[in-house]
Amino acid sequence: MLFKVSMTVRLPHDMPQARADELTAVERAVAQELQRSGKWRHLWRVAGRYANVSIFDVSGADELHALLTALPLFPYMDVDVEALCRHPSSIHDDDR
Repeated sequence: MLFKVSMTVRLPHDMPQARADELTAVERAVAQELQRSGKWRHLWRVAGRYANVSIFDVSGADELHALLTALPLFPYMDVDVEALCRHPSSIHDDDR
């Protein structure tokens, strides 16, 4: 199943910079591994914000929930999820 996931990160203003840097580095490694596995199919930054729009390709909502809640920055995220399906007018066969 494909899901569009919008994530906005809101780190506490009083979080020490070293902790923020550590969380960000671990988050990057996890996100890149999920991309390599094909589960995190697309990742776009939202210009001017600490936010992204992503496409996940997972077995269902339970798997997506497990992946999102395991992200190191998840406790500091506002997350919005939408399930996607093919549009009958799409000219692409592979949903990419």
